[in-house]
Amino acid sequence: MPEETKPVMGQNFIHDFIDEDIAPGGQYAGMQVHTRFPPEPNGYLHIGHAKAIFIDFGTAEKYGGICNLRMDDTNPTKEDEEFVDAIQEDIHWLGYDWDNRFFFASDYFDQMYDYAVELIKKGLAYVCELSPEEFREYRGDVITPARSPWRDRPVEESLDLFARMKAGEFPNGKYTLRAKIDLGSGNFNMRDPVIYRINHMHHHRQGDKWCIYPMYDFAHPLEDALEGITHSLCSLEFEDHRPLYDWVIQHCDVPAKPRQIEFARLGINYTVMSKRKLRQLVEEGQVSGWDDPRMPTLCGLRRRGYTPAAIRDFSERNGVTKAASTVEFGFLEHCLREDLNQTAGRVMAVLHPVKLTITNYPEGQSETFEVENIPGDESAGKRPVAFSRNLWVEAEDFLEEPVPKYKRLYPGGPECRLKGAYLITCTGCVKDAQGNVTEILATYDPDSSGGDPADGRKVKGATLHWVDAATALDAEVRLYDNLFADEAPDAGDKDFLECLNPGSLEVLTGCKVEASLAQPKVEDRFQFMRQGYFCADSKDSKPGHLVFNRTVSLKDSFKF
Repeated sequence: MPEETKPVMGQNFIHDFIDEDIAPGGQYAGMQVHTRFPPEPNGYLHIGHAKAIFIDFGTAEKYGGICNLRMDDTNPTKEDEEFVDAIQEDIHWLGYDWDNRFFFASDYFDQMYDYAVELIKKGLAYVCELSPEEFREYRGDVITPARSPWRDRPVEESLDLFARMKAGEFPNGKYTLRAKIDLGSGNFNMRDPVIYRINHMHHHRQGDKWCIYPMYDFAHPLEDALEGITHSLCSLEFEDHRPLYDWVIQHCDVPAKPRQIEFARLGINYTVMSKRKLRQLVEEGQVSGWDDPRMPTLCGLRRRGYTPAAIRDFSERNGVTKAASTVEFGFLEHCLREDLNQTAGRVMAVLHPVKLTITNYPEGQSETFEVENIPGDESAGKRPVAFSRNLWVEAEDFLEEPVPKYKRLYPGGPECRLKGAYLITCTGCVKDAQGNVTEILATYDPDSSGGDPADGRKVKGATLHWVDAATALDAEVRLYDNLFADEAPDAGDKDFLECLNPGSLEVLTGCKVEASLAQPKVEDRFQFMRQGYFCADSKDSKPGHLVFNRTVSLKDSFKF
């Protein structure tokens, strides 16, 4: 199969900025481009994060630079080591590595505390006693400035209270530490934002050492500066936070001066990508877990059969812009089909089986056909496919009374080609007491061996896939559709749970697959001929109980 390669990032507006910065006379002239990917370990990564990973790591690769992986674990409320491990696995699966540059924001808590003390001493931060309710009341509006009766608290008093906050003397919500910037700013993020709050909660790495935690807008620029980041690439919702980012860098004695650049995050229809909502789906049992194949999480897409190459290609082809937009889910599927068409081995599987008996084929006789794994790709090799008198075919490939233009099996109908094997002609069927067809009868032409148009014969009937009944394996097949029936399930005031698609999963049992699938590997992808692309379920499939997930259908309705 062709060797997998990463797409080379095309030039975009971020690279234009970087080109200016590293050019002679630029602020980072002569320096190595240094980016970072800073996920919060409070959930699993999703397809939106894949775009950020592609931008952060891909930009570093483009410039021969480096990219850090940093866990933004400043909020212990929902953070867990499970998510830390899963994030690393997902990034590696996408094909990126951070070498030894793996950090935790919590590793800098002591330094962040010292920087907060520095701001207090400079008269640029103060301890505030406003309750959450009072904070909202005093926030002001576009005309009215915010206010705080504690803004002019003496420096020594703020230093004492902040130290006592750290020592655990006060309950949650009693005090906050606020930056003293501009209560009348038109940017509400600059109206003396909270930079520390009290939170008596066990931290997944720091244990009970801390009961005060820095806010993200204070911690983020400090983390970047301490790690020597040159370009802090963020999604567009942080654009209004950039003045605060720059303010922290300007007023703290940090070793580096990173530049924040924002890009539009990825939106896809028929899905939600809020971690809070994804967590709700999991916790309420709407899905089987974070890795449910219907979820937009990377572990869910991986379990469904998506490939890293397809996701990277999707990220590249979406481009990097400042304009928010929603991409069709069909485009992601299109990128996947393009990859799988080149790499997925072809096999035969019958999802709704009915027996086909070739009445003039000798009983007890069998033979083997050598069939290409990927047509036209000699490196993919061939596999043996058994053939005998009794086969399984799709129930929809037979009609006792055919409809107009029906070109499959029916009594007295045209010759049909069994994929890779013989030409057959339907002669009749067998029914049970209820009138249901239990067996299709046909005859074959022994001189048509060689299968497919290689024998030069043209037939009016269709080419049918099949599985040898003597060697077939039973399998469960799971067919997936969009998790949501609504194109924009979390738009406006919708209850996204009411938009769930009741037909997002169909489970078929008693399916028949060819013997070559007895022990499929987790990383293998297959095209079930005429059915779609499939993979073995990484959790539930095992020898003796095969389970296959449909990754994507064969039909591509996406239009550029």
